[in-house]
Amino acid sequence: MWHKLLSSAVMVAASGAVAEVRFAPVEVAPHVYDGGWEFFVGGGVAAFDCDGDGLSELVAAGGTNPPVLLRNQSALGGAVVLEEVTPDALRVTGTTGFYALDIDGDGWQDLVALRVGENKVFKGGPACSFAAMDLPGFDGGDAWTTAFSATWEGDNALPTMAFGNYVDREDPAGPFEACDANDLFRPTGEGYAHRSLEPGFCPLSILFSDWGRNGRADLRMSNDRHYYVRGGSEQLWAMEAEPRLYGEADGWATHMLWGMGIAERDLDFDGVNEVFLSSMGDQRLMKRADPALPTFEDVPYELGTSAHRPYTGGDGRPSTGWHISFGDVTNDGLDDVFIAKGNVQQMPGAAMDDPNNLLVQLPDGRFDEQGDVAGIATLARSRGAALVDLNGDGLLDLAVVNRRAPLEVYQNVSKSAGSWVSLRLQNDGPNRDAVGAVIEVQAGARTYTREITVGGGHAGGVAGAAHFGIGDAETVKVRVIWPDGEASAWQEVPTNGHWQIKRDSGVVAWPKS
Repeated sequence: MWHKLLSSAVMVAASGAVAEVRFAPVEVAPHVYDGGWEFFVGGGVAAFDCDGDGLSELVAAGGTNPPVLLRNQSALGGAVVLEEVTPDALRVTGTTGFYALDIDGDGWQDLVALRVGENKVFKGGPACSFAAMDLPGFDGGDAWTTAFSATWEGDNALPTMAFGNYVDREDPAGPFEACDANDLFRPTGEGYAHRSLEPGFCPLSILFSDWGRNGRADLRMSNDRHYYVRGGSEQLWAMEAEPRLYGEADGWATHMLWGMGIAERDLDFDGVNEVFLSSMGDQRLMKRADPALPTFEDVPYELGTSAHRPYTGGDGRPSTGWHISFGDVTNDGLDDVFIAKGNVQQMPGAAMDDPNNLLVQLPDGRFDEQGDVAGIATLARSRGAALVDLNGDGLLDLAVVNRRAPLEVYQNVSKSAGSWVSLRLQNDGPNRDAVGAVIEVQAGARTYTREITVGGGHAGGVAGAAHFGIGDAETVKVRVIWPDGEASAWQEVPTNGHWQIKRDSGVVAWPKS
């Protein structure tokens, strides 16, 4: 699609094709991600609904500071209001990131805390309460954990969980060429069995996804060549009974980068996800070259997605990308991209004044930088982030964690946005949030495809409703391909509303009135 668009004689000028997008800062309790060299990486934030009111809370890692939990007190459609309510159970130091998922299927979101040291799991309860969670066979270890992903395999009562570990701090020959092994926990009966995934090449983002749409989620790892130096590469694990690495015989091409974050989204409406990897230097947006194989090729440079140097601030050295996520910030029906940027610490070959990117997609498939005019071009050393609708008005807001600078939250106040629909799934059985399901939304001639995943980004992500910007459509048709492969019937859904799709009872309004 993109090659044809770029060769078309009719091109849309970047200066006139971008819908207005504006963000306004929100005052929140001060919070800083801090620490020494073990906290140069990490600094993730999780967005999730921990009190059942349909609006997302935020929990941000603190490094050597305690984490912070910001409870959402916004009126539906009003100003974003977040109140600091961090429970004692979460006040642990050494956190690098958080991911939310309903591990035990009780309807409350649990939390996985990634740490320098023992990883911890917290059981969620009413009113954003949390307590230590006992999972038989699970061991939080003592590694330097920087990445996480989870999925449900088959009819297991518990999720499969993977932890990506960075440099082995106990290796006397380190830190270079001293990447630790990664950890995989698969359910067995009522508990977990552990195995190592080796070799490890210092992942900073991992993601389970069903790239081949064959009913099995494989595990992608984006690795930091700064520490593996040589002999390493990006990895894709085939999640067979005995996991194995895809190789060139499978169509997987060996390539290396300073991998920081992973994001997936079907940008061209062909039912196949593109993959976007953040890195030091250029960011890598890749399209599947063969729908049957894990074969990817870089999209043309002219699309404007490399985001390889700062666009404001006066520093011309290469950028350093961290969290990366897709989201339609103007609801025009085309997904945009947010990339958190910031120097690792004082790396002289990389930009110090490195603004975050907001790449707004144009009708011709190219992307235009709007971070500065949108008001989110901070020059702090950003790390994790979340694009999420915090006040339920149908516009994606933004939270950004910064290293040694305050947490930032922005409300999307764009005036010329289009229509949208927000869809939350409820599955039968233990996988209550339908991780691994695929949502399909038909709006006119387009079909939007979205897989429900846990992982990716950098040390955090968004759990909950899937947001679709759909332009000027007044109604859409929706169906769900559930994790076991069963497809629901197509149902018509009005736009500009929040809906929950239950496995056995169809579409209902959400939040509950």
